Amino acid sequence: MINISAARRSNRSVAELNMAPLIDMVFILLIFFLVTTSFVKETGIDVNRPTASTAVSQAKATILIGIDASDRIYIDHREVDVRAVRANVERALAENPEGAVVVVADQASSTGTAIRVMDGCRMAGAQNVSLAAKLP
Repeated sequence: MINISAARRSNRSVAELNMAPLIDMVFILLIFFLVTTSFVKETGIDVNRPTASTAVSQAKATILIGIDASDRIYIDHREVDVRAVRANVERALAENPEGAVVVVADQASSTGTAIRVMDGCRMAGAQNVSLAAKLP
């Protein structure tokens, strides 16, 4: 025999929440924020840059090398020796061959250290090596 009351209870509609559109919207927002965010590269140290009245802004600085007041050299937030600058720049240029190198030297750092760093960048194959300065 058929139980009619049990059949009616099983036909009740169960309210369901479809999560697929919500997840899709979250992923779209995530992609939007990733695309519109600008990532700022820094040398990892605070540098007191010298002033220059002819300083110009460089738009594409992909490799930043910092030199602090005590002539320590920093690339990607880690201290490196002057002999390791060439290898680090070569590795960075392998990832981005059109990359520009900007040396951010402190005003109190020695000129000799900045010259050795720039020379290492040129020996690594960097075509565009600049020295950072600020406008007065």
